[in-house]
Amino acid sequence: MQLKLKTTEEDKDKKKAGRLNPSRIRDHLANERTYLAWMRTGIALLGFGVVIVRLRAFQVPLIPRPGNGWKLGLVFSLVGLITVWLSTGHYFAVRRDIEEDTYEPTDRWVLLFSLAVMILGAGVIYFVFTTSLDPMSPLIPE
Repeated sequence: MQLKLKTTEEDKDKKKAGRLNPSRIRDHLANERTYLAWMRTGIALLGFGVVIVRLRAFQVPLIPRPGNGWKLGLVFSLVGLITVWLSTGHYFAVRRDIEEDTYEPTDRWVLLFSLAVMILGAGVIYFVFTTSLDPMSPLIPE
């Protein structure tokens, strides 16, 4: 019984020492800055998706069908929402790992979002170069 009581006191001392560790505080602040950067990215993707959809509303409606621009805007908005959701989960996982002193950086998030932004960028380039520049043109290639 003494051994268990002693271990509990040692754990309390470790936690108290860990809370005073300035490196731990810097790690948490860096994690929070990273999270906020991902949130800004998600909000920007959402906003860009809305802009793409709304720009279609300002075109002259020569053809009654809505076209495909809204699909690209929807994809941007969905990727923005997924970015917010995944970054929040990642923030709490890293926070837990910092507290437990078991944090190991992973490359999967960087690769995942780099791939997503590259695909979205390719979609924007395709959309821009296949859309007619003349608003009076009878054919809008959407």
